[in-house]
Amino acid sequence: MRTVFFISDRTGITAEVLGNSLLTQFGDIQFKRVNLAFIDNLEKAHKAVSKIKSALEVDGQPPLVFSTQISSEYRNLLSSSGGVVFDFFDAFIAKIEDTLGEKSSHEAGLSHGVIDTKIYASRIESINFALTNDDGLNAKNYDNADIILTGVSRSGKTPTCLFLALQYGIYAANYPLIEEDLHSMNLPEALKQHKEKLFGLSISPVRLQSIRDERRANSGYASIDQCRKEVRRAEDIFVENKVPFLDTSQISIEEIAARILNKKKLKRRY
Repeated sequence: MRTVFFISDRTGITAEVLGNSLLTQFGDIQFKRVNLAFIDNLEKAHKAVSKIKSALEVDGQPPLVFSTQISSEYRNLLSSSGGVVFDFFDAFIAKIEDTLGEKSSHEAGLSHGVIDTKIYASRIESINFALTNDDGLNAKNYDNADIILTGVSRSGKTPTCLFLALQYGIYAANYPLIEEDLHSMNLPEALKQHKEKLFGLSISPVRLQSIRDERRANSGYASIDQCRKEVRRAEDIFVENKVPFLDTSQISIEEIAARILNKKKLKRRY
């Protein structure tokens, strides 16, 4: 077990995303992840250093520290913590400054601020669309959708729609293939006239069974036989109707969304 700290003067999201992207390349190692967000004064910075030093003593090996701290004073403190510090600010900003011939603002939190009210409003509208048109609701709105995800229950449709809305401003709806739909090789009536907007999400039966078992343990809905049958029939429908689809079993929502955008040639709204 190796302790990993994500440290930031704001939310810590950037440090986590970048750090975790790198850590995925080391699948055989278990990591204990600690997010220390809003380290924006000296007292908090000293406490963060103390936690890193404590982890070093307990683990007997230096923790990994992913940092997006802007303040040079706090960054210098982290460098004395005994952890192995991966300073994203130091790694990239200096080179960008040299390339552009201009100094950066060194202001914290700019990437998370509401910079453009139009962009913010667009994000809210796309999220509302995803929520309003979730799980087959309001098929009458499909004319306004950029993409309609379809697949069996618990194949990742809802979180993917929300991610597309939040990150890209995509108007994403989703439609579940239920038992009645799976007995036919035809698309459900609600989807037939929107075929060009469809994208299927599939999943391995074993993974689907694991997810469903958390929701309804020991039920027919979660049985491996039921999962195998539904996945097979859903994929048959996709193939028969020439609906592009993706197996989501081993990939993140971020990658699912990126592949959908690429395949369907969708453009982000912001």
